[in-house]
Amino acid sequence: MEWKGRRQSDDIEDRRLTVSSGSAIAGLGGFGLVLLVVIGLLTGQDVLPFIDAALDEGGNGGQPVELSQADLEAKEFVRVTLADTRDVWTEIFRTEFGQTYIPPKLIFFKGMTSSACGTASAATGPFYCPNDKQAFLDTDFFVTLDRQLGAAGDFAAAYVVAHEIAHHVQNELGILDQVNRLRARSDEVTSNALSVRIELQADCLAGVWTRHAAMQFGSIDKGDIAEARNAAAQIGDDTLQRNAGQVVRPHTFTHGTSEQRQRWFEKGLSRGKVGDCDTFSARSL
Repeated sequence: MEWKGRRQSDDIEDRRLTVSSGSAIAGLGGFGLVLLVVIGLLTGQDVLPFIDAALDEGGNGGQPVELSQADLEAKEFVRVTLADTRDVWTEIFRTEFGQTYIPPKLIFFKGMTSSACGTASAATGPFYCPNDKQAFLDTDFFVTLDRQLGAAGDFAAAYVVAHEIAHHVQNELGILDQVNRLRARSDEVTSNALSVRIELQADCLAGVWTRHAAMQFGSIDKGDIAEARNAAAQIGDDTLQRNAGQVVRPHTFTHGTSEQRQRWFEKGLSRGKVGDCDTFSARSL
């Protein structure tokens, strides 16, 4: 992906410049935080409320953080990608829906930060919060994507950003609100199945964005598309469970299989229309 020297978005907030120095977080220490996560994994208990409480008790104080050259380049890259998403979705909203696209704010953070949806942490990966219409990204996730998940390349990272912005598109179109209302009154298996449809639609919308960005900016080539396909494959629920040494349990899936994620991305890429990303009407995913 050709991104250096191109226009960058200002729709960002960089919280990586400080880290929490609150007493509760300091008392936990790195080992304490890891221990909490491990306890959650072993027992199935949600440990985020404990982390939230620690953040609340710790106050808003912070210590300066020196960003590395890699941190700075990641920020520049994401700002370029974010600018491209704004341009593409502004045009699509105008032509397909007759609406004005209002872009989200993207929050950079390190380790963890607060959001209107609770704590955003490096352990949960990038996520979008519909309550405050903000996307959250620990740019160290790009290192994890490359070195641990086997999804190298700048466009693999661009696909991740495009997927989170796609959730904002769903939010702006009223899709997230409708589906989340259904999930709130559903059992766990049904809720997970609805989540899969949300996530696969976001993959498809990321494909729509990719097609339009390639035509509009000429910054994407075939190698970039291959990186996005590989990233979609590496973060499928079935692949992640196998790589973690677990038995594949389809009823626990929340994002879809590797094959599904690739296929819906490619559907959006090949057709380029939001209407072709209706995972909720699809009989088969």
